[in-house]
Amino acid sequence: MRKASRLFEIIQILRPARKPVTAAAIAAQLEVTIRSIYRDIAALQAMRVPIEGERGIGYILRPGFTLPPLMLSIEETEAIVLALALLDRTGDTELRRAAKRVNRKIAAVVPEPLGRTFSADALHAWGTVAPAPDAVDLALVRRAIRDEQKLLIGYRDEVGNATKRVIRPIALIYYSQTANIVAWCEMRDAVRNFRADRVSHCEAREDFFPGQGDRLRQVWIDGWQQPIA
Repeated sequence: MRKASRLFEIIQILRPARKPVTAAAIAAQLEVTIRSIYRDIAALQAMRVPIEGERGIGYILRPGFTLPPLMLSIEETEAIVLALALLDRTGDTELRRAAKRVNRKIAAVVPEPLGRTFSADALHAWGTVAPAPDAVDLALVRRAIRDEQKLLIGYRDEVGNATKRVIRPIALIYYSQTANIVAWCEMRDAVRNFRADRVSHCEAREDFFPGQGDRLRQVWIDGWQQPIA
């Protein structure tokens, strides 16, 4: 275990403690030497983490101390950085902006050296960035999925035939070229996948399908391989 990860594992061990935890007990959990724990405790105290105690007695976090909401290991931090980078390749403009805000917020609350992982350019997601679809706001689709609200869309199939459909959106699949809207199509009376780049018009209707989202997603998962509409 790298030192940065070990420092935050120590905090996680001390967080719920109601009485001092000895260095020996911490060392046993982390499978390191007691001497390493003494050095780590000193490092945390130098970072202004309010750990009280001493050798031979044990350590505890000062009462009333509020820890940052996210205590992440190095690997967990890198996983988030890479996931946010992958999200930046989608054509969902609102989610791309949100990813940048998440990056800044997490970097602001996690202590060093984890914060540096968010600002460094060491991890990249390479490949084509999907363009935002011209005629459909994917944020509107995501809200409709959450609210179980029907959408009216204009759609062109692969040979260019245009139709209008009332759909019940249940999922979004992001690919490197486009996004697919998974929905119950009332015209086809079945689950269908709609390529976002073939949608010519999209608007929210005033009617909803409350309580049906989970059931329709299960229908989709059970069938899984659905044709492109």
